[in-house]
Amino acid sequence: MTHIVHPYSHRLGIIRDWKSRWFGVKNKYKEFLKSDVLLRGYLEKKLRGNYVSNIEMERGEKILRIIIETSRPGMIIGRSGDGAVKLKNDILKFLAKNKLSSGGPATATRATPKASARREAKTGEEVKVDIKEIRSPESNAAIVAQMIGDGLEKRLPFRRVVKQMLEKVMANRDVKGVRIILSGILGGNSMARTEMIKKGRVPLQTFRADVDYAQYTARLPLGAVGVKVWIYKGEVFSKK
Repeated sequence: MTHIVHPYSHRLGIIRDWKSRWFGVKNKYKEFLKSDVLLRGYLEKKLRGNYVSNIEMERGEKILRIIIETSRPGMIIGRSGDGAVKLKNDILKFLAKNKLSSGGPATATRATPKASARREAKTGEEVKVDIKEIRSPESNAAIVAQMIGDGLEKRLPFRRVVKQMLEKVMANRDVKGVRIILSGILGGNSMARTEMIKKGRVPLQTFRADVDYAQYTARLPLGAVGVKVWIYKGEVFSKK
């Protein structure tokens, strides 16, 4: 029997780090875990279409830092930073509405941005939003999956979309191999099927292999189409 393991969790602690990192906090595991899971799901839904590849969270005793990695930071930051301020206020509203902790022993109470700012000043809690730009989006699995999904949602032929994206990914020097799988009703057929295209090599069982993996769901009139992308960028060795 086969045992399929997620390529990210397979390498945790070896060449990958946790997406939620807590420092100096005790006896808050259940509360912080719930807060991180719900907040990450909310941000993924809110920022859909902005080519966000990764959302990381760091918690201290009185601070919550959210790191958003995207290939289009201007779309999130907005003119003169208005988008980033609005995003932070929306996060504070979400934390207050769901009574989630934003870091430290206190919890959010009111939903308005002014009340949230007053609460930050009163309790010493603070929420920071950092937006990082991805320099090479074609070598990032999450962004490649979203690009393929956008092409499918625009009703373009799926083979052309996948082949063009495959060539763009392999054009990067650091990419050694790529594999793309589409599952669902493809090309207007009446039955769902699976199509796979691969180029280069993708070693899934090698721990030091830098394999970037992502999955995305494209919503089409005939049903959902799942997109899975593996990108192999060579092996990672410890720096001496």
